[in-house]
Amino acid sequence: MEIFDLKIDILSLVLLGTFILSLLIQLFYYLCFYMRVPVFKGYKEKAGKLPVSVIICAKNEAENLRKNLPTILEQDYSEYEVVVVDDCSSDDTELVLRQFKEKYPRLKTTQIKQDDKFSHGKKLALTIGIKAATYEWLVMTDADCYVKSKMWLANIEQNFTDDAQVVLGYGKYEPRKGFLDKIIRYDTFFIALQYFSFARAGVPYMGVGRNLAYRKSLFFKNRGFATHAQVLSGDDDLFINEVAKKSNTRIEISPESHTYSIPEESFNDWTNQKKRHFTTSKFYKTKHKVLLGLEVVSRSLFYISFALLLCFKVFLLYVIGAFILRLILQFTIFKNSMKHLGEKKLLLFSLLLDIFMPYIQLSIILVNSVTSNRNRWK
Repeated sequence: MEIFDLKIDILSLVLLGTFILSLLIQLFYYLCFYMRVPVFKGYKEKAGKLPVSVIICAKNEAENLRKNLPTILEQDYSEYEVVVVDDCSSDDTELVLRQFKEKYPRLKTTQIKQDDKFSHGKKLALTIGIKAATYEWLVMTDADCYVKSKMWLANIEQNFTDDAQVVLGYGKYEPRKGFLDKIIRYDTFFIALQYFSFARAGVPYMGVGRNLAYRKSLFFKNRGFATHAQVLSGDDDLFINEVAKKSNTRIEISPESHTYSIPEESFNDWTNQKKRHFTTSKFYKTKHKVLLGLEVVSRSLFYISFALLLCFKVFLLYVIGAFILRLILQFTIFKNSMKHLGEKKLLLFSLLLDIFMPYIQLSIILVNSVTSNRNRWK
């Protein structure tokens, strides 16, 4: 009996130590990183009206172009062009673009013809679009994205200062009914909270191609996507992981700067999308992989050790008090960050999904490693 009690005591101490350590690590992320987003008020230095090239790659995107391209072409901005790359489309993309060119003089198009002997991904299409661009500053978005504000481009452009070379924007999803919508929007929000706050802390590591800007000269100085050309994904996050620095990166989170997309309609489609994203994270710089990995591991251990300590009734008041402390901090930062990013009816779900998302992501990663699917961008 004494041996059994001793084992329980040792186990309790291990669980308590794990709980305290994981709590401290979590508080470190919230206080040193995440809180930088809700307190961000923008930059004092604003740029002038510089000419801009918007780059969009389209592969069988006729319907999306019909709906979304006018919102990009009708910006309240004096000097800009929109370069659309028709990447081997077999639908009416070419016809749609020809019709738009008659109405919008600022639209510029280029095309990649189908070649059965040569296959390629989005990176080639982007490179062709960038080479066709007239101006130094490039703004990236996707054919399935639209903007609600005519000031989208102006809000992004105000960050094009002399020192800036990269601007990270927010690409959000339209709210839909159902629990899958909450998962997708929480995942999108939390990833943005990370890459925005990390950038503000001086360790930028990624951006999203739905809303991203950088200099044309930076692209060619980096030899484009040469170092990860063999990776099908990563035209946004891997490129930014290479070129973004504390001194050259800005963020733009104002509501008028957001782009919008329609979320996936099935869990299978969303997991396939996540699989493509996870194929690139292993190529991040070591310091970024450590920071991101430590957050997920500490969060998982925090919830697991908390649940076990409740079961064993070890230091209940202190453990519950510590849990509530993190919860209040999390609630406050999430609430104010969501207000900045215009995410509504998501807060309470986010507190629940914060517990389960690491395990959902782990299952996707495990399935992806077993199946080793080759996911193309279209």
